[in-house]
Amino acid sequence: MEFKAKDHTFAVCAYKESPYLRECIESLKNQTVSTNIIMTTATDNEYIRNIAEEYQIPLFVNHGPAGIAGDWNFAYHHSKTKLVTLAHQDDRYLPDYVSDMLHKLNSARHPLIYFADYYELRNAEVVKNSTMLKVKRLMLLPLRIRKFQGISFFKRCVLAFGNPVACWSVAYVKENLPGTVFESQFRSNLDWEEWEKLSREKGAFVYSYRPLTCHRVHEGSETTNTIKEGNIRAKEDYAMFLKFWPVWLAKFLMHFYIKGEKLNEVDQK
Repeated sequence: MEFKAKDHTFAVCAYKESPYLRECIESLKNQTVSTNIIMTTATDNEYIRNIAEEYQIPLFVNHGPAGIAGDWNFAYHHSKTKLVTLAHQDDRYLPDYVSDMLHKLNSARHPLIYFADYYELRNAEVVKNSTMLKVKRLMLLPLRIRKFQGISFFKRCVLAFGNPVACWSVAYVKENLPGTVFESQFRSNLDWEEWEKLSREKGAFVYSYRPLTCHRVHEGSETTNTIKEGNIRAKEDYAMFLKFWPVWLAKFLMHFYIKGEKLNEVDQK
């Protein structure tokens, strides 16, 4: 079965009054291959409604469970197509994202997810080769080999030392995934936990090493906030390492991982 543009939806997860929301939507509208766009929010307000109306995007308001997992599941289930990308409101999607995603998924055998490399946006500047980006690209080297993308050992290998998968770039192949994707109480690592679960399943992690999104690193981001609240992030990181390693090694890895998180600070390159 071949996936077409009509089979994909960008579900924009809008929160409060992000000054970057319009820029995100423009990047989705400017794809070389047009696709479906919806918007979801748990923080219904005039700002979000006006933007949805301006761009003629269907808006769905989540009155259900609060939290990131609830918001993401709500957006996921309101996307009625076979493929869905949970678009992060602060990020930018480069014009070839959809075309590359469709090509890679149509070339894969039983794909679970697709994801791509990315650039960073720091202080309105595009950063193409930060230390963090170099580390993540190194971690993902095994998945550059197409045959390895469907082998559990290699899927788990790239996750065992951290989470290099850019969740905002992930396209989910719904027919090959569980009915409910995110069942975590984690605040920062719910995506890493989901990839760990999926790494045990039959199917491919389809990786494009083309940078096809720009991820904004700024003071108001959830990632930055959870790193500042170090105890929350550290507990979640440790819980994830225990899924791959014995206790003594998980503690050892945490020593270096906490230092690495400082690379996500806005002024770091």
